Amino acid sequence: MPEPTEAAAQRVAVEERLFSLVLALLATEQGLTKSEILSTVQGYRQRYSNSGGNASLERQFERDKDDIRELGIPLETVEAPGDPGNNQLTRYRIPKGEYDLPKELTFSPAEIAMLSLAATVWRQGSLSGESRRAILKLRSLGIESDEPVIGYAPRVRIRENSFEPLRQALEHHSVVEFPYLKPGESTAKTRTVAPLALVQHHGRWHLSAHDLTIDEGRTYLLSRIVGPVKPMQRTWKPPETGGHAERSLQALDALWESQRAVIRVEPGTDAATRLAKRASAVEDGTLELHYTDVDVLADELAAYGPEVLVESPQRLVDAVISRHVKTVRTHRGTGGNRG
Repeated sequence: MPEPTEAAAQRVAVEERLFSLVLALLATEQGLTKSEILSTVQGYRQRYSNSGGNASLERQFERDKDDIRELGIPLETVEAPGDPGNNQLTRYRIPKGEYDLPKELTFSPAEIAMLSLAATVWRQGSLSGESRRAILKLRSLGIESDEPVIGYAPRVRIRENSFEPLRQALEHHSVVEFPYLKPGESTAKTRTVAPLALVQHHGRWHLSAHDLTIDEGRTYLLSRIVGPVKPMQRTWKPPETGGHAERSLQALDALWESQRAVIRVEPGTDAATRLAKRASAVEDGTLELHYTDVDVLADELAAYGPEVLVESPQRLVDAVISRHVKTVRTHRGTGGNRG
C-alpha cells in the first residue's frame, strides 16, 4: 500500500486536527506517546510513515502543542518512570477534571447553536484564538447543537489594521505605541499605552487603554490609528483584574446618552431615510440623534450635503460647516480660483 501523500494530509483543516488531538488526549488517563499520536490521530496519521522519516510531522506536533496551550487547554507531559528524559516515551494527556465545565453550568440546544455560530463568525477573523478555544472545548466535552445553523453565518468586518496587534497585546499584557491622528490636527502624535479592552460601540471599534505618558485612562478610535502598532519590550498590569470591557462600554453608553444633536432633513431624501432609523425623536422633518464623537457625526452629516441642516449643538454646526468649506476649497483650489 503506498504511503499517504502530503496533499492528502493538507485536506485536514487545522481546526479538525487540533480538535482530534484534544479529543484523543482527553480520552486516555495514562496519556499517549508521540508515536501513538502521530500514527493514530486525524491530521497526523495521513502523513505518518511506518518506515520513519517523520521529522516534519514531529515539528508540526510541537507547534500544535504550543497552540493548544495558548488556547488555554491544560496539556500535561508525563515522563516514563524507568527512563526519564526519553522524548519518545514521554506521554501527553489533558486531565479531564481540569478541563470540565462547572457542573452547575449547562447550555440549551439554542444556546449551543448560538455559540457555534459565534465561533463560525470569528473563525477566520482576528478573534480566531477565542473562537477556537470555545469550539474546541464544547466539542471535546461532547456538547453538540441539536439545532444546527444552516445557511446563516454573519461576518464581522474588521477593517482597521491595528486590531490584530492590539488584540495580541491584550493577550500578553504588552505596552504598545502607535501614531494617533485627532481631528483638526495635521500630524499624528505617538501614543504609548497599555491596552485594557477592545470594544465595538455603535459599529466602531474602540481601544480602552491606560496612556502611560499622562498616566490616565483614555479611549481611542481604531480608525484614527494611522500607522503600525509597535509592541514595546515591557508589560503592564492594571490594578483591576477584569471588567475593563464592561466599564468601557458603560462609559461610551453614558457619553452617547448625554450628547444629542438636532438636525433637519429634507423629506424623502437618503438622509431622511437613513437617519430616521436611529433617531430618538422625529417630528416634522426634525430629528434628534445621540452620538459619542462629534467629528464622526460631522463627517457623516456633511456627506449628505444639502439634505441635512444641523441646528444644534453649535460645535456640531461648526464642524459640519468646516467640512463643507474644505470641500469647496478643495474643488476650487486653495488660491480661490473659480472655474
